[in-house]
Amino acid sequence: MSYLRWRVTWWPDLVLAASGVALSVLASESFTGAPPTPGWTLVALVALCTGLPVAFLRYRPVTVAFTLAALLVVFDNAGPGLVDGAQILLPIVVGVVARERTLRWTALAGVAACLATAVNLADPGIAFTANYWYYVVGIVLLPVLVGRYLQGAAERRDRGEEPAPLLDVLFAAGGVAYAVLGTWSYWDGHDLQVGGVGLLAVLSGLALGAIRWLPGAVLLFESALVLVADSLVPPVADSLRVVLFVALAVFAGQATWRWLGAGYLLTCGVTLATVIDSRSDMTGLTYGVVATMVVAPAAIGAYVGVRRTAARREEELRAERARSDRLAERERIAREVHDIVAHHIGAIVLRAGAAQYAGAGGPAAEALADIRDTGHQVLEDLRGLLAVLRDPGPDATLPVADPDEVMRDAAARVTAAGIEVVLDIAPETARAALVARASAARIVQEGLTNVLKHAGEGSRATVSVTAEDKELVVEIRNTPGKAPMDLPSSGHGVAGMRERTRALGGRLTAGPLPDGGWRLVATFALSMEVVSR
Repeated sequence: MSYLRWRVTWWPDLVLAASGVALSVLASESFTGAPPTPGWTLVALVALCTGLPVAFLRYRPVTVAFTLAALLVVFDNAGPGLVDGAQILLPIVVGVVARERTLRWTALAGVAACLATAVNLADPGIAFTANYWYYVVGIVLLPVLVGRYLQGAAERRDRGEEPAPLLDVLFAAGGVAYAVLGTWSYWDGHDLQVGGVGLLAVLSGLALGAIRWLPGAVLLFESALVLVADSLVPPVADSLRVVLFVALAVFAGQATWRWLGAGYLLTCGVTLATVIDSRSDMTGLTYGVVATMVVAPAAIGAYVGVRRTAARREEELRAERARSDRLAERERIAREVHDIVAHHIGAIVLRAGAAQYAGAGGPAAEALADIRDTGHQVLEDLRGLLAVLRDPGPDATLPVADPDEVMRDAAARVTAAGIEVVLDIAPETARAALVARASAARIVQEGLTNVLKHAGEGSRATVSVTAEDKELVVEIRNTPGKAPMDLPSSGHGVAGMRERTRALGGRLTAGPLPDGGWRLVATFALSMEVVSR
């Protein structure tokens, strides 16, 4: 975890700043052309002013948003294309503000971004029409909606709620809106006409709706659309290339480093094919510019992926700590329960032994011997249970008694207490899973104990354990007794049996009979494979 924390500390901020500077330089290409030295000086100054504040995006997103908005206004008349990098980064930064900050700060940053964008895009003599404001507001509103949704999704995830598919819809809607707004001026006047160019834009945007589930396929699809657009309507390819960069960023956040390299090279190749024409010289500088342009979305996506992995591992570590704490608490409780119960059972065993040696005879001696033997068995079971709770590993298992013997022993003890018990265990039940038979034995024990408590002496109980179809069926019937025994009861006997039965995929019913007796029926699956399915 220390290595992961080192990896996600300072280097993402450096990458963000470098990417912002590179984007500003590349976006200013139409302004620079082959300018004299002062022109390059101005480009470098604006690029540094645009890119360096992005280094503080993780910590001061509101400040970065206002800085870029002010930059758009200050350098508005310096030349066309000079602040295009800031114009591209500003909506992204506002989206981060919407994701990380309150609605009030999001509204302030959004209004500042809209006003700065309006000043930057307005040319002398152009009226502020409804379509103009639709574009200005839309370019800022879409990232705000995505950011607010991501904030709500994070809050729902913290509350343990399942994420909704709204993010996929927002991706698709945002992609379509951006592609349409970025290409609508080129929809007419080409061989494809309005329908063809519009179809390319809509398909490119809609594909982003599947980017979370099929990032590789969407990256290939966007690459193909950019190449098709470049061969038919080159200006449209410039806008669709931004959608391709978004697909690369999401792909980078989910792919391994090897596949990230493949996606990066693919995007570089597509970008080279669209930014270079037959008259351009492919120099080393050209390759470097394209590589720098494509590395920004790849780096951002990889950073998000590393952060997501670190958060997931941190969550797993917290869950493991919580599990360790629960096991420690369980061991402490088990030790206390063992000490308390063992003390009282030991006292009972000692008193029963003392009564035997004092000369008790007849039925009383037999009852005392049974009490002493039962107490010894209870103490052994408690020690074994405590060992399992202290070390719940694969080798820490309790010795499992034969379920049929457990049921016969329970029937014998209840019979000795004055209740006639008829026990019928069908031979075919031997093919049932051991866990089902053991649970059935516990149901018989608890059921006969309830007969002893609530019906008392003079009652007659019938216990049948049969295999019907694919189920193991336990049925306990009893007639009314003369006097219920005054035995301690937790009041959770039937509830505990029902919970045990439900845990194995079975069911339990219990209720009175017309003659005043009681009937209890529990069913279990013969094979635990049925339960697992």
